[in-house]
Amino acid sequence: MVERAQGLILRTRLLSETSLIAHWLTPDFGRIATVAKGARRPNSPFRGKLDLFYLADLSFSRSRRSELHTLREVVLRETHAGLREELACLQQASYCAALIEQTTETDTPLPAIYKLLTDLLGQLPQQPPQPQTIFAFELKLLNELGLKPDSAKSKFTAGAKQIVSALSTSDWPSVSQLRLSEAQMTELRQFLHGFLIFHLGRIPKGRNHALSSAAE
Repeated sequence: MVERAQGLILRTRLLSETSLIAHWLTPDFGRIATVAKGARRPNSPFRGKLDLFYLADLSFSRSRRSELHTLREVVLRETHAGLREELACLQQASYCAALIEQTTETDTPLPAIYKLLTDLLGQLPQQPPQPQTIFAFELKLLNELGLKPDSAKSKFTAGAKQIVSALSTSDWPSVSQLRLSEAQMTELRQFLHGFLIFHLGRIPKGRNHALSSAAE
């Protein structure tokens, strides 16, 4: 059975000398993995269409025996080339993708999380990398996962509580306009680190790079 979706590539890995596996985030099917047979051959119809954060319309044949499906067709829509012009942007995007992979199940519809990531990728190249982008993404994702922090019960300062509320509810252009003091950034960084560890067990390795590179 051939199914169709729009998807964003979260990561790829080699399967053989000629084939690779693409891990996608889609609104209707959630996270899925597909094998692109012969994708590394010079004359492959997949050549140049499968890379990190590429957005595409795809069709795939669902496997009955595993979670690895067969990719049939890809129509490339967006490469997000701007992310590759700034290493810090790419580090932030990669951390956010890793956090989604860690916190979501495969083959489960994720329309809100899909929109959250695609909107972020469109916004990242529009301004210099900022730490509040990561804080906002973590808070927005936690909200979608039903793990919204209760700032009223936290030991946040009054200013930090206002920042948390703004980061949780504002759109990305508004997030980029927020100005956090060094004390507020330290407060949020430490709180969210502990909160994520408590609820998720671990944090993807890229968080420190995503935050430190944005602060430089």
